[in-house]
Amino acid sequence: MSFTPSLQPAPIPSEKVWFIVHPKGLIARQEPGGVFLPEEEDVAGLNIDRSKTYSLGVFGGRHAVAASISGEVPAPFAPLGLRALAQVLDPETFGVAGRALHVMDWATTSSFCGRCGAATAGLAHERCMKCPQCGFTQYPRIAPAIIVLVRRGEEALLARNARFPGAFFSTLAGFSEIGESLEETLVREVFEEVGVRVGSPRYFGSQPWPFPHSLMVGFTAQWESGHITVDGKEIAEARWFRADALPPIPPSLSIARKLINAWTTEITGAPAPG
Repeated sequence: MSFTPSLQPAPIPSEKVWFIVHPKGLIARQEPGGVFLPEEEDVAGLNIDRSKTYSLGVFGGRHAVAASISGEVPAPFAPLGLRALAQVLDPETFGVAGRALHVMDWATTSSFCGRCGAATAGLAHERCMKCPQCGFTQYPRIAPAIIVLVRRGEEALLARNARFPGAFFSTLAGFSEIGESLEETLVREVFEEVGVRVGSPRYFGSQPWPFPHSLMVGFTAQWESGHITVDGKEIAEARWFRADALPPIPPSLSIARKLINAWTTEITGAPAPG
């Protein structure tokens, strides 16, 4: 289904699809036939504060609305983590769900002025909270991060995060620091995480990543020198892999998987299996 972002409810269709955010995830009901979001008739039973809803845009011909809920969630609905939803939602729905989580995180953390402490108010014409006392404005935070597939000949460097024991191997990633270009972030993060020097960064693509407000900027880079060294705290293990002998890797929805698939397609003529 197509999605068109919009801040204004009109002339958006009156029929709504609700993206309701709970501290534990997105509210949905899980059935044998799939995962389903609340419809308009379900919202009354979820005790949503309709005065604190946010327009996302038009999704599949309906008005996509974000709202929040806390506490117990009445059956058959339950909060589902976004990482779990990434396994079952189509890319378009997952994208709007991520936008909803980002918007509600911003709305929650920007309800008071960070300068003087007064209550803020939303602006109708843009995604912004403004302080009526001192005029300070708060836009949704977007944290840029690089994600990179490092190549050495026909091998690629993949690593396993120490926070997820036994999980998949993925590409390296890290957040930009003040004063850095994305290319400088890439070189620094790779060296800090695995101890090798890289060069020749080439832009691949980008992906919003709502955990909770990142923008992943994808690159490829070439190994230049150094041997893999991990500290065991952030990266548990890192190795060079051939395209025909891959470990478990990220799901297809992620830009990490797209980077890996582009590499394996170049080497073997096909994306990574699974």
